[in-house]
Amino acid sequence: MCTVSYLPRPEGFILTHNRDEAPSRSPQNIARAHTPGGESLLFPRDTQAGGTWIASSRSGRTACLLNGAFVLHRRQPPYRRSRGLLLLDFFDWTSADDFFAHYELDNIEPFTFLYFERNAGNFGSLQRILEFRWDGEQRHLKNLAPGEAHFWCSATLYPADMQRKREAVFHRWLDKQDLGKKSLPGNVLRLHKTGSVGDPENDFVMNRAGRVQTVSITQLILHEKNARMRYIDLLGKNQSERQLTAL
Repeated sequence: MCTVSYLPRPEGFILTHNRDEAPSRSPQNIARAHTPGGESLLFPRDTQAGGTWIASSRSGRTACLLNGAFVLHRRQPPYRRSRGLLLLDFFDWTSADDFFAHYELDNIEPFTFLYFERNAGNFGSLQRILEFRWDGEQRHLKNLAPGEAHFWCSATLYPADMQRKREAVFHRWLDKQDLGKKSLPGNVLRLHKTGSVGDPENDFVMNRAGRVQTVSITQLILHEKNARMRYIDLLGKNQSERQLTAL
């Protein structure tokens, strides 16, 4: 996996995530669960390993995951823990900085972890975006501007030249958008369904002979009073939507 876009809005942000995976690993709805510390989470749960690729908490913390760090790596299973469970582990930590610095990553497959942290007292206002990459040997942490749009592709599926082509599609679309419009969530969903580089194996909804394909789209809309998550199962044609009210 995957393809992720982030769009800031005056009252919050929109995070949209296409999941490229083996078709057998596609869930049908959004789970609601609690961390050991009692924090309420929304996330689609992977049917195989039980983890997830995107989650948001009632306290306004949001995180999502892409496979791979910077380049396609050579897999060396078995791994100690799945990356999807690692993302859920994150919400057991009270400090994101401690997690990125001290979580045990030995024998964890490379990944890109995106973290979105709200300002205290303002559920819809972001304080920071952190991009954390684990390449199998070293940790790489980068701060990104919350007020700018961002786009990511999985390094395991899309080499650097294809990532640039896909990002160019996103920016051409972005140049025509009004980020304050109420129709923006629907517009970005359409982009994530129809964005094209002219190659079915690399389009935003991709298919590589049925072995790996875009199985779902998850969209999180966070604003001042709540977080609303929408999950679209592209294979089973199911949809699920749930929300969390701000603390």
